[in-house]
Amino acid sequence: MKSIVLSAAALVIATPVLAQTASAMPSEPIVAPAPKATTHRTRPPSPAEQRVRAANHAATMEPLTGGYLGGVEFYPFNEGAIYQVFTAPGQVTDIALQPGEELVAVAAGDTVRWVIGDTTSGGSGSGKAKRTHVLVKPFTAGLSTNLVITTDRRTYHLTLTSTGHTAMSALSWSYPHDELIALRVAAEAARAAQPVASGLRPEQLHFGYVISGDKPAWRPLRAFDDGRQTFIEFPPSLGEGEAPPLFLVDSKGNAQLVNYRLQGRYYVVDRIFDTAELRLGLKHQDVVRISRTGDTRKRRRGA
Repeated sequence: MKSIVLSAAALVIATPVLAQTASAMPSEPIVAPAPKATTHRTRPPSPAEQRVRAANHAATMEPLTGGYLGGVEFYPFNEGAIYQVFTAPGQVTDIALQPGEELVAVAAGDTVRWVIGDTTSGGSGSGKAKRTHVLVKPFTAGLSTNLVITTDRRTYHLTLTSTGHTAMSALSWSYPHDELIALRVAAEAARAAQPVASGLRPEQLHFGYVISGDKPAWRPLRAFDDGRQTFIEFPPSLGEGEAPPLFLVDSKGNAQLVNYRLQGRYYVVDRIFDTAELRLGLKHQDVVRISRTGDTRKRRRGA
């Protein structure tokens, strides 16, 4: 009986000690299972995408030292080119169009993080002195988007890139094609202003010519001669396309190509003829006949 009581007493005494020891031991932390590793594979660009990237890269024109005039970069305008524009936050870049060029529309890929507007200089209204300016400014650095400017003359494609501090103050274009056209027009005007021949006297001129047949854009306005040479006057549109060759036509209808000189808007033929034809075209041929009416003066005929 005593042994039982003792064992019970020992159990009572040992229980708090075990409880204290158990409470002093740190509990093991609950560790969540590690997530399974996932790999994101970047899909390589397709051949078509590679061709697009290569074409865009080849078409992109960047600022050159020789292109600057003061603080303005002048790009030579080429159809299909992409023009690089560097901008920076807090700075406005001026994109100046050709004087007299009318703005139709401006479109950008990112209109949320870019400020894009336009204004004009050179007076109010329209005219050759008026100039349109497209103004761009990014909100932050590290941005890139494209810009398309459509006018009444051409379309500009630009790439806008924002940097931390480097910005182009202004850019514009030179137009080699327009300059060539202007030189050609000036040269044609100078030739047209020259006299068709020297020493012509009004009383020597014979204007009795009849022009008949088709009515192409190059149809002659008139023909006359001075007894030695025949002059055929054309409209200004003659210089815009292919010039028609001149054939002499005899009484039997046989045609023979004849030599002539082009002086301004005139064909100068070193002979007098009764009938000639201007012919141009293959499948559909335009034919204009020039016939000389008789006069009472004695004239020297060509061979």
